[in-house]
Amino acid sequence: MNDVAPIVFVVDDDPSVRRAIERLVESVGLQVELFASPQEFLQAWRRDVPGCLVLDIRLPGKSGLDFQRELAEANIPIPIIFITAHGDIPMTVRAMKSGAVEFLTKPFRDQDLLDAIQLALERDSARRKQDSEMATLRELYKSLTPREREILPLVVSGLLNKQIAANLGTSEATVKVHRSQLMRKMGANSLADLVRMAEKLGIRAAKPNVP
Repeated sequence: MNDVAPIVFVVDDDPSVRRAIERLVESVGLQVELFASPQEFLQAWRRDVPGCLVLDIRLPGKSGLDFQRELAEANIPIPIIFITAHGDIPMTVRAMKSGAVEFLTKPFRDQDLLDAIQLALERDSARRKQDSEMATLRELYKSLTPREREILPLVVSGLLNKQIAANLGTSEATVKVHRSQLMRKMGANSLADLVRMAEKLGIRAAKPNVP
């Protein structure tokens, strides 16, 4: 995934606007794909391709804001840069509250659009990295045995092995083995590492039954 070049997708029903943005984007060495409608974009978009979307607010049959909502509902988290010749404050507020990277009013400066595209691509890259890390973390968690998963919340609560053993009604030696395997499988070098991993997975520290 990291080797795939990002693409700047442009959706605007005005061919002259599309071509102008294409020339601008290509001038800084980025790939660009042009579409006259949201439907055309959806037919070409692939989840494994990094990028951002430059989207006109006013489109035939569907507004860019409506399409932004549809993308969110379809779990398509592509960063969006809105462009419009008919913007107003309520539109801007709605777009930004819904996660748009930028809202540019035509005519806008070329550099403003390029800056917004750069920010959008950085945001997409960061999200993809985070998603990849979470996928790896979930796979590591799946590798744990049921007993190791049971011990994990107790370990991240800061309990000693003998305290965990008392909670589970087992021996301290057994807990020590499970704890060691748990740390190894999760790739945690310290308790702090394991705590951070548990937080990302949504695993809360357990409340001990025995002091």
